[in-house]
Amino acid sequence: MARRRLRERLLYFAIVPSIVLSVLVLGYIALRTTLQIEKARQQTVFDATLTLADERVDRLDKLIIAQDNVVAAHVDLSSLTNIERRWLPTAKRETPTVRAILVLDMTHNDHDVVAFASRAPGREDDTFRRLLHGRLFPHLNFAGDTDELRHLHQVIDQQSILISYWQRTYLSRRYLIVAWHDVPRLVHDVFPRLYGDLDRGNSRMNVIDEEGRIVFGPPIKGGEFTVGRPFPTTLYNWRVQIALTTAEDLEDKVERQRLLELGMVAFAAVVVLVGVAIVVLASIKERRLAALKSDFVANVSHELKTPLALVRMFGEILLADRVPSDDKRRQYLQIIVSESERLTALIENVLDFAKVERGKAAYEFAPGRLDEVVARAVDVYRYRAERDGIAVHMGPSDDLPLAMIDARAVELAIINLLDNAFKYAKDGGRVDVACERQGEFVVVRVSDRGPGIDADEQDRIFERFVRGRRAGEHRVRGSGIGLALVKHIAESHGGSISVMSPITEDHRGSMFVLKIPVLRGEPQRAADQAVATEGNAPEVA
Repeated sequence: MARRRLRERLLYFAIVPSIVLSVLVLGYIALRTTLQIEKARQQTVFDATLTLADERVDRLDKLIIAQDNVVAAHVDLSSLTNIERRWLPTAKRETPTVRAILVLDMTHNDHDVVAFASRAPGREDDTFRRLLHGRLFPHLNFAGDTDELRHLHQVIDQQSILISYWQRTYLSRRYLIVAWHDVPRLVHDVFPRLYGDLDRGNSRMNVIDEEGRIVFGPPIKGGEFTVGRPFPTTLYNWRVQIALTTAEDLEDKVERQRLLELGMVAFAAVVVLVGVAIVVLASIKERRLAALKSDFVANVSHELKTPLALVRMFGEILLADRVPSDDKRRQYLQIIVSESERLTALIENVLDFAKVERGKAAYEFAPGRLDEVVARAVDVYRYRAERDGIAVHMGPSDDLPLAMIDARAVELAIINLLDNAFKYAKDGGRVDVACERQGEFVVVRVSDRGPGIDADEQDRIFERFVRGRRAGEHRVRGSGIGLALVKHIAESHGGSISVMSPITEDHRGSMFVLKIPVLRGEPQRAADQAVATEGNAPEVA
């Protein structure tokens, strides 16, 4: 048996940590999966935004390069004087952002302008020529393949300038062809056409310069879902910023989603851990209950065995006619009757408790006087009190109101309280019983002068199979169901049971207080009787 319990205990302490560890592992995996899904979702949004940004910057670059190719087709180095005549008729349609075309002779260091065509001739053309020779020319890249189309994007005097340039050779002479793009026209005419659609839906977009100042579009709050992409070859000092939704809304939405998913994982983990804790506590409680039930069976067996042994012993004496006198015969018969009543009370306790446990306890309520029920219960223990040398004092209980009670159940409850008091009254030799009215209740008090009940046990002793420490210390036998049955009977009557301990100056004794509600209408009846009594009182002259 001991080995079996040891195996069960080892198995129990092995399974529970395994369950807890499994729950923690599952919680960790669920949390990690949630974070990975969230990361994948964010990466998907980022990739989509980046793809859109690449497409938009490439669209502008292709538009400008396409116009540069048109310019290259119109520039005929064999007939430089005809550039303006060839280009201007179609300039507005084919090259709307090109403001002027220049051809420079690169053979000499002076880099003279040998051909010039402008869509709007004026002072700005002369200013641009001087700017090209004086400040832009040092920034041109002539390394590598000089025939390659290249672009220069510079900010000069707070003005953004974009030129396209490439070199060509004709009759052993090198020429530099320059296309001057109208940047303000790009911003005001081309940008709305290329990027305006992004601000009509959930997406937002703008173009900012190298210092972060907005060139086109609304302001966008930087965030993890806002992507910036510079123009690859043309306006390379500017970059496009795109967010598939407003950064604030998207970040708030993702943050709420993240918190929700993390909260669900945490809640699930808490529920599982609480479930495991409940299972563990229930298992511990069940094991304790099983131990208490085992003690209950042993105690009940002993409680049954003692009166049965006495009944059998005195019955055999009477049967063998070995009684010395009639007084002894009467005494033996009283013992048999008393122990039979004690045995009956114990069996009734067990049967009634079994009904309570199954939820089938039924009571037959009827108006009755509680003091009469108390008197019958005290009479049952009269012989035992005399035998054990215990003085039973029952206080007066005149004119108590009626209560709606099940007389048999209440008598059983009081018998249990008396039995409890008698077990511990051996040390004090006295049991006090009082029955009186207290407000809307009839109160029964059963007191003893025993060792008392510790304060931390005064609530638990009304639980099933629970017995106080003093019971073990004084080796007092009991089943552990009496007080639980008393509590059920009291609450079924709408009343209560409580205990006070200690009750003496030397810190001994216990007092059990049973309260049963007064029958409705009884207060008025008592008041009417009091008025009638006063009315019949003789007058004093």
